[in-house]
Amino acid sequence: MEKFVIEGQRKLYGEVKVSGAKNAAVAIIPAAILSDGLCRIENIPNINDVTIIAHILEDMGAYINMVDKTTLEIDTKNIKNPIAEYDAVRHMRASSYLLGALLGRFHRAEVSLPGGCDFGVRPIDQHLKGFMALGASHSVEGGMVQVSSQRLIGADIYMDVVSVGATINSILAAVKAEGTTTIENAAKEPHIVDLANFLNSMGADISGAGTDSIKIKGVKSLSGTTYTIIPDQIEAGTYMVAAAAAGGDVLIKNVIPKHLESITAKLIEMGVTVKEYDDSIRVVRTGAINKCNVKTMPHPGFPTDMQPQIAALLSIANGTSIVNESVWDNRFKYIDELNRMGAKISVDGKVAVIEGVPELLAAPVKASDLRAGAALVIAGLAARGTTTIEDIKYIERGYEDIVGKLSSIGANIKKVYVPDEVVSIPKAL
Repeated sequence: MEKFVIEGQRKLYGEVKVSGAKNAAVAIIPAAILSDGLCRIENIPNINDVTIIAHILEDMGAYINMVDKTTLEIDTKNIKNPIAEYDAVRHMRASSYLLGALLGRFHRAEVSLPGGCDFGVRPIDQHLKGFMALGASHSVEGGMVQVSSQRLIGADIYMDVVSVGATINSILAAVKAEGTTTIENAAKEPHIVDLANFLNSMGADISGAGTDSIKIKGVKSLSGTTYTIIPDQIEAGTYMVAAAAAGGDVLIKNVIPKHLESITAKLIEMGVTVKEYDDSIRVVRTGAINKCNVKTMPHPGFPTDMQPQIAALLSIANGTSIVNESVWDNRFKYIDELNRMGAKISVDGKVAVIEGVPELLAAPVKASDLRAGAALVIAGLAARGTTTIEDIKYIERGYEDIVGKLSSIGANIKKVYVPDEVVSIPKAL
């Protein structure tokens, strides 16, 4: 078993560089299926989710070449069968993007039901609604989602709820459809804009990405391309909150400050100094943390993927804070672990009430999902004593070299291997 071990209450100083965006990479890599040529994707984050989705494509017949640590080459011309049965498909949410990409290229797809972090029901009804509008039929048999159409024809798609995944899948399926598709009430996240820019660099005709109305004029073919992925908004936000929790002075490099505005605003409200530069952001915390209310919202609101991290910080704030999770159900599973460390947090449905405490105390804890794990790392950095975190596989799904990056700015964190305990069973008399 691998664990993180953190000796807390060490202030952080120095510089940390943010990697490419996980959420962009796991959409852009499947999008390469739509290309007729070689795609070279740069600023790829070196994380488990990227490895998994690349292996899925390779298992389907794609040529995959890691040119270096952050550059991936993909050629999908040898993919003949639009079926993704690879076991890993069931372990990551973004595997659903294979449906839109395969449907867009082959007019049919069969993909295992997507998985990922367990924090609530993840219906794909909005994804299927988009496919149906374009002329596809669908069924679910034996844990496999099947979609097919003789012709994909542009259509008006209205999302009943703002859904990042459904917006991405509708774009992927529509980009080579006949005619024009309009997606209304579309999600506006930065990685949706990045996906659209990637597809446009191959010859797609997509406008309006980043607004709630996206227009896609279908094209017959897409060429190869070279494209650089945007920096990771959530990784940057995590290090911003880590610097605030531990205290100190940290310059976070390779960021797009505009993507971080909702996080920056909350940190400033909490008494943290945040300074923006062209492609970096500086976080300084010397005094107390003030209480603050947070409500997660679709972009440009406060990101749901930053909710656990900000809750960890608020657990040591002066006063009582309220965190309202309006995006996902069941995303407070990590609260029990924070309470094990001395936090005083109660949950009622989608609302957490956080009564700040003077300090957290180290304890053995377990990550329940990717961002919950990041919250526990932040709590460990702020806590008195030595915190151990189990199930770090969740954290490593989305954070490249988190131990090395935090160590470089003064954190006492290490990854250790602990042999699993062997339980001896007494022999029968």
